[in-house]
Amino acid sequence: MVIENEYLAGLMQRVMKRNPNEPEFHQAVEEVLCSLQGVADEHPEFIERGIFEAIVEPERIIKFRVPWVDDNGKVQINRGYRIQFNSALGPYKGGLRFHPSVYEGVIKFLGFEQIFKNSLTGLPIGGGKGGSDFDPKGKSDMEVMRFCQSFMTELSKHIGSDTDVPAGDIGVGAREIGFLFGQYKRLMNENTGVLTGKGISYGGSLARTEATGYGLCYYTEAMLKDNNSSFAGKTVVISGSGNVAIYACEKATQLGAKVITMSDSNGYIVDKNGIDLELIKRLKEVERKRISEYISFHPQAEYHEGCTLVWNTPCDIALPCATQNELDKAAAETLIKNGVMAVCEGANMPNTIEAMETFQANGVLFGPAKATNAGGVAVSALEMCQNSSRHPWTFEAVDSELKSIMENIYESSCKAAEKYGVPGNLVAGANIAGFLKVADAMMAQGIV
Repeated sequence: MVIENEYLAGLMQRVMKRNPNEPEFHQAVEEVLCSLQGVADEHPEFIERGIFEAIVEPERIIKFRVPWVDDNGKVQINRGYRIQFNSALGPYKGGLRFHPSVYEGVIKFLGFEQIFKNSLTGLPIGGGKGGSDFDPKGKSDMEVMRFCQSFMTELSKHIGSDTDVPAGDIGVGAREIGFLFGQYKRLMNENTGVLTGKGISYGGSLARTEATGYGLCYYTEAMLKDNNSSFAGKTVVISGSGNVAIYACEKATQLGAKVITMSDSNGYIVDKNGIDLELIKRLKEVERKRISEYISFHPQAEYHEGCTLVWNTPCDIALPCATQNELDKAAAETLIKNGVMAVCEGANMPNTIEAMETFQANGVLFGPAKATNAGGVAVSALEMCQNSSRHPWTFEAVDSELKSIMENIYESSCKAAEKYGVPGNLVAGANIAGFLKVADAMMAQGIV
């Protein structure tokens, strides 16, 4: 991946100098700027007005201390973040991630990706992201509650239903969203749709839990259909066992595929008979156990230590749904050798740039995360609509809207790629389509 445009190459150097030691952010920006070289040539007004410069700089970075008390009465200190990256299209929208790997650079990369992802949905939402280096794993419900209450005590000063609407991400599920929402309501004395991913009983949307995984499969199916194929009869390898992976597995199976792997941070399972999804849901969503427990119930399945080796499993379709940069060039070459025909990203930036280029160079159908996993934020925006109108939608209505949004994202990415001379390159197409809408809004609103 080479940025040949002189202006954009210089901007990339300035980004790296201004944001040192943030490789994830550098990677995300480089991928986008590389895709936008044709746009820069065709729209010199974007350069004159500083649109490219502005879009790589967050509007606001909020960083704060999060003190909380553990079950032993000891005070613990974590760091909290909220990066409000771009509000040209609407209020900031993006998840909260609670994981030890969280630092400013990770949140910045996620927030930057969110700008274009949210733009692609066609809904009026800007890009933001937040989180903490707090690890919910191994913590009691009371410890998680105390942490969430402390985190929201500070975050509540900076968010609102028409300002910034966070959601969940890695480490932030229904339990955490409930605790965060309860504290916000208590502090602000208002019951508004300031968080999405809420429980159905207090303003959540049906199909929100399934949205990212289902949306990934709707996009993948549209891509396959456009290439005279489908999920039916295909073998699928999925990494991860969180929300995205679970519901990608469910929808891929409904569409006629056989999913044979899932993983967690310790290792992965291979079940050639097809994953027992109800067992996975029980182990991961209810009992919060490691995926290695799967073979206690299905002894014919295999468990392997080392989650990155899941890509050694032959398949037709690969759906990386765990975390960023989990799939490198060597893994891509192994998948290609074993006959993979399509790769779509369920996690945020799960492929390294080298892996992505390897797939594209070898004719593998490739769907980038900012397009393929936009289903979660799309349904979050639909949840905002329902909260504003005080009118809940049926599961079928939300699911139908989600499917339409994902198919439109695929089509708009294809059209943008075609228009700018890179037909079939869905990475470039998604970046261009997402950028142009934001850039036009920024141009209209003046220097902001």
